[in-house]
Parts: sequence; C-alpha cells; structure tokens
Amino acid sequence: MEVQELCRNLPILETERLILRKITLDDLEDMFEYCSIDEVSRNVTWETHKSMADTKQFLEMILEQYENEKVVFWGIQWKENSRLIGTIDYVSWNPIHKIGEIGYVLSPDFWGKGIMTEAAKEVIKFGFEEMGLVRIQARCFLQNQGSERVMQKIGMALEGTVRKGIFAKGKHQDLKLYAIVNDNFQKRTTTP
Repeated sequence: MEVQELCRNLPILETERLILRKITLDDLEDMFEYCSIDEVSRNVTWETHKSMADTKQFLEMILEQYENEKVVFWGIQWKENSRLIGTIDYVSWNPIHKIGEIGYVLSPDFWGKGIMTEAAKEVIKFGFEEMGLVRIQARCFLQNQGSERVMQKIGMALEGTVRKGIFAKGKHQDLKLYAIVNDNFQKRTTTP
C-alpha cells in the first residue's frame, strides 16, 4: 500500500470497545481534557497543553498532515459515549524497508483497563496485513512502565536501550526499544 493512498483513505478500525478513526476539530475539547494533564505529557515528547489554543494548533498540524498525505494517525474513540480518549499512530513508516513505529497516548481515566493494548493490537494487525510491514517497533522513556507493559502485552520483545535516543523535555533521553516482526505476529494469531 502506498503512503499517499493510505493517508488519503485512512480506514476506520473497530475493536470491541473502540473506534479508531481520523481526528477532527470536533475533538478539540476531548483532546484538551487529557493533553492538559501533566501526568499524561510526562512520558511523551510534547509539553502539557496550557490552553485550548495549544490543542487546536496540534489538531490543525495533524489535519494538515492528513491533507498532505503524510500521516497515519487515528483518534481513539470510546464506543460507550463517542468521546475521544487518546490517539495512536505510525510515527514513522518506511515502505521500502517495510518498517513502522507506533506511538500512542491515552487519557488517564482509561489507564490500566487494557484499552491501549486493544487499540495497539488492531493497529499492528493493520500494519502487517494491510501496510505490508515486516517489523513494527515502539519506544518509550525508561520510566514509562505503563507504555512498556502495553508493548509487552501486544507481543513486542525488548531489543535494548537506545542511549540518548531523543532530545525531549530539555535533555537527551534514553529509550527502551521494543519490536515485533510479522513472523512472530502470525504465530501469535494462528496458535490456538
């Protein structure tokens, strides 16, 4: 699948409790609600949103990337009340090497309930089956145990520590690197 085609026609993905879909400006209030919490932004590269204007600027950047066919980015909608509770995306995708990297964020109201694991499994399945990926990876700050647990639950294996792997929060951060390859994913999904 071509990058532009996928970005232009980003499909809606559905799980038992979630709808993964393109975000819109209508998601502004829901997104601000969790992006304005310090506890949420502590383990991501962006800073806490101080105002709705910060969130609107972020949303507009994503919408522009949709238009320019440069992003594979889903909003995570809670089926029960149709609210946006987080996002999950391919922060990078190299079609030549067939490698992708996922990133995600979730409202703390939904932490510890298996929701991000549910979303990530669906996005990984899509990556292997529809995007033709051979390897999908994810990285997290060393202290981000919640994200690390998600990576483990979706079948990723720890590959090591990327020392000084990103400059964020005013300093170079070490990152844990997890990955799953298509062969392992297929074994997990076909084994009874």
